[in-house]
Amino acid sequence: MSPKTGPEVIRRSLGARMVGGLPLIEAVTTGNRTRAFFGTGCTPATFAPDGSPGCDLPLELREVSGGTMVVSASAPTLRLALSAGGAIEIASQPEETEFLAGRNVILAFRLDEPAETVAEGLLYHTRHHGLTGALIVSRAPPDGLHGISFAAELAEALADSDLRVVVVHSAFPLGSPDLGPESHPYLAPDAPGRERMVPPEPDPWRSPLGQGILPEALKWRFLARANAVLTLDVTDILAPRPSVTPNAFDLCRLARNGVILLVGRRIYPWRVRQGQQARFGDHICRPFDARRGIARWGVAPDIAGLDNTWRPNRVAFARPDPGTAQPFFRAMAIRVPGRTTAELVPKTSLIEDPALISLATGVFAHSPVRAPKSAAKPLTAAPNTAARRTAIVTTMKNEGPFILEWLAYHRAIGVSDFLIYTNDCTDGTDLLLNILQSKGLVQHRDNPFHKLDLKPQHAALQAAEEEPVIAEADWAICMDVDEYLNIKIGDGTLPALYAAMEQALPGANMISATWRLFGNADVHGYQDRFLLDQFTRCAPELIRKPHQAWGFKTLFRTIDIYKKLGVHRPKGLRPDLWTEVRWMNGSGRPMPQSMFRNGWRSTTETFGYDWVQLNHYACRSAESFLVKRDRGRVNHVDRDQGLNYWFRMNHNVDQDRSIQRMIPALRAEYNRLMSDPEIAAAHAGCVAAHRQRIAELRATEAPSRFYAELTGERMQSLCRMQHHFGSAVFTAGPGVIPQDLHLRDLPANFFFTIDPAAAE
Repeated sequence: MSPKTGPEVIRRSLGARMVGGLPLIEAVTTGNRTRAFFGTGCTPATFAPDGSPGCDLPLELREVSGGTMVVSASAPTLRLALSAGGAIEIASQPEETEFLAGRNVILAFRLDEPAETVAEGLLYHTRHHGLTGALIVSRAPPDGLHGISFAAELAEALADSDLRVVVVHSAFPLGSPDLGPESHPYLAPDAPGRERMVPPEPDPWRSPLGQGILPEALKWRFLARANAVLTLDVTDILAPRPSVTPNAFDLCRLARNGVILLVGRRIYPWRVRQGQQARFGDHICRPFDARRGIARWGVAPDIAGLDNTWRPNRVAFARPDPGTAQPFFRAMAIRVPGRTTAELVPKTSLIEDPALISLATGVFAHSPVRAPKSAAKPLTAAPNTAARRTAIVTTMKNEGPFILEWLAYHRAIGVSDFLIYTNDCTDGTDLLLNILQSKGLVQHRDNPFHKLDLKPQHAALQAAEEEPVIAEADWAICMDVDEYLNIKIGDGTLPALYAAMEQALPGANMISATWRLFGNADVHGYQDRFLLDQFTRCAPELIRKPHQAWGFKTLFRTIDIYKKLGVHRPKGLRPDLWTEVRWMNGSGRPMPQSMFRNGWRSTTETFGYDWVQLNHYACRSAESFLVKRDRGRVNHVDRDQGLNYWFRMNHNVDQDRSIQRMIPALRAEYNRLMSDPEIAAAHAGCVAAHRQRIAELRATEAPSRFYAELTGERMQSLCRMQHHFGSAVFTAGPGVIPQDLHLRDLPANFFFTIDPAAAE
C-alpha cells in the first residue's frame, strides 16, 4: 500500500456574472468546443441561431433546466449574436477535468456548514464507500461564515486522507431570487406549523438552487473524466452497506446506462446537547410517517455519455437501472442549524432507528441523546367484555331541551359514563345536570376556561384528563350533544361494535366515526320531540365539501398511546408506541399511518360509514337555530353562527333513517329517566326556557329577519344543492351565489365556485 500523501484542496471561482443583461453561469473550453452556460430565464431564442458577421456560429442551442447552453467552435473569447440585435463577448475558462479524473466524486452544495462538519461527512464516505474526490459548491456569499477561509479549513480537517477536493465559489448568487434560505425552518419540509410562519426574506445566496444548468456546467469544467459522481449535499450521507456489496460508485459503472438513483430520507436528533453543534452522530431518529423522500442520482460520465445533460434531479436520456437505488440520509439539524428538533419536525412523529443508532455510536463514535421510552397502559379488561366502561366527555351551553334524548340514546347503546362541562347556562341546563349527577347518571363540572384562558372545549378536555371517570374508563370519546353515534352493525350497540373490531383487527384500539351532516328537513318550529324522529334529511355519504363535512370523532382505548384528549381524536402520539396503534375507519378498515399524528377529517381514501357514523344534528329546527346562534358556539367562541354556518351544516339533499331502528331502545330508556319527577320537572323547565327565548328572539327585528331568511324558499333550496358548490363558496357564504340560481333548471353536473381570494 502506497503511503498517504495528504489531501489536495484547491479553490476555484465560477465564471458567474451578468453579461449584457444575461446571467452567465460559466463558459468552458474543452478540446475543440467552447460551451457557454446561461442561467434561468435565458432561452435559446435569445441568441441568433445563424450568428451574424463578426460573431461565432452557435453549433447548438440547448435548453437546460430553464437556462441555455450555447456550443460553438473552440475560442478563448466567444462573440454571440443576439436575436434582438447586438452581441455579447464572453471569456471562457479551460476545462480542469484532470484533477478529479478517474476518481469517485461527490458533487455537493454547501451553505454555511463549517469545515469540520463537511470533513466528517467526506471522511465517512472515504472510509466506508470508496470516495476519493469531491467537488463542493460553496454557495454562501464570499463574506459569509467560513467564506474565503473554507477551503483552507477543510484541508486542515481532512489532513488524514488522500482526498482531492475542489471548492468552487461564485461571485453571483445561485439561488431562487424569491425564496428565503434553505437553512430556515420555513423551507424544512417536515417543519410543523409552516402555514403559520412568516416567510423569511428572500436570500438568493442561500435559497434553494435556482440555476438548474449548474450541474451541466460543472460537468464540463471539472467532472467529465471522473470515474463516477454522486450528487449528495454536504448534509447527506450514504446509508451503511455490507462490505461484500458494491459501493454506490461501483454501481454507477455496473449500471447499463451508467446512472443510478439515490433515494434519501430526512433524519433528526432527538435533541442536541446544549451549547454543542449538531453532528451526524446526533441524528438517530426518523419520522415514522414520512411519505416523500429525496431523489438524487449517481453517474459514470463516460458510460452515460457526456452529451446527456446533467440536470438537478436526473441525467437526461439515461434511465437509472431498476432495483439499484441507493439509500442516503439527510441530517436536518446540520442543514437547518441552531434550531430545536421540534422546530424542524413534529416530535410526535420521531422514532429511534436502530440502524441510525448503530451508525452514530459505532461509525461516528458519538453518544447521542436518546429518545425517552414509553409504555402503553395495560388493558384492565378483556377487549370484548360487555362490562367494559365507555365514557363521553362533552361541553354544553344552554342545551337543556336536548340533553335527555342524547343521554338516553347513548345509555341505550352502551355508554356508561358521561363527563359534562358547562359554562354560562341560563336555560336550566345546570339544574338538570346537577339532578342527573345526584342520581349517578352523569358527572357535571363547571368549565374552567375562564381560569385557563382557553377555549371552553379545550379547557374541558384538559381538565377531564385528571378525572377518575376518564382514567378508569376502558374507552373514551369527545363528542357534543348534537352528535349521535350511529352503529349500523349487529344490534346497534357498542358491545357489537367492539366485537366486530376485535374480530377484524385483533387488538383494535381506535375507531373513527365520520360526520353525516343532518339538516333541518325544512322543519321550522321547535317541538319537544326526538331529533331522531324529526330530522332524517342529510348530506350524501360522499361529500368532500364543505371542509367540515368529513370531520370525525374517535372512540379510543385509554391505554396512553396518546398523551392527551383531543376534540376529534386523542392527541400527542408517543412516537415510540406508534406500532401499537390499531385504528379503524367507520367501515372497519385500518387507517393509514399518515393519520396517526394529527388527522381529524376523512378523505376519499379513509371515509367509511358501513359500521358506524356520527349523526351530526348541528342545526335542528330553524327556531332552535335562533337560540343556538344567540348563545354562541362552545368551541369557537369568536365565530358567529349565522347564515354561512347554516348553509355549511344544513344539508337536506339525501335521507338516512338507519338510526331509527334504535328508537325503541331510546324510548324505553328515555321513559325510565322521565319517570323520575325531578328529572321530568327539570326537563320541562328547560323546554319552557327554550320556547320563551324563541318567542323573545322572533319578536326582535334582526332575529326575525334572520328566521325569515332561513325558512325562505331560497335557503331551503340551496340546502339541497351544496354538492354543486366549491370550497370558496362555503367560505364566503350563500351571498355570493346568484340570487336566482335556485330557480334555474340545472344539469346534474352543474358546478359553481368563486376565486378563493375573494372568499377571504
